[in-house]
Amino acid sequence: QVQLVESGGGLVQAGGSVRLSCAASGRTFSRNAMGWFRQAPGKEREFVAVISWSDTSTVYADSVKGRFTISRDYAKNTAYLQMNSLKPEDTAVYYCAARRTVQAATRQDQYAYWGQGTQVTVSS
Repeated sequence: QVQLVESGGGLVQAGGSVRLSCAASGRTFSRNAMGWFRQAPGKEREFVAVISWSDTSTVYADSVKGRFTISRDYAKNTAYLQMNSLKPEDTAVYYCAARRTVQAATRQDQYAYWGQGTQVTVSS
């Protein structure tokens, strides 16, 4: 089993920056692609970004491209989401997720493990 714990959320002004972290643990966590999703109030959860296990592939939602950067630290088993130039429409609960395979993917049903989520609120 894999456990994912997000941290780093909070309240930030529009135009500001926040970095989210996702710490992974568990015997079966090894070569896993890791992704970020978000769910705004009254909306369905949506894909944000993903990074493959090898770091050679990253994919971003069009809405965050150029503003958000996903990365990972293999030694710490941690993935990060650096969010810059934040907008009020970025307000959501952000979820970290991990796949059972190395390849990046953008659909929620392609992810086996999920964190509990962390709230990011962007004020105008």
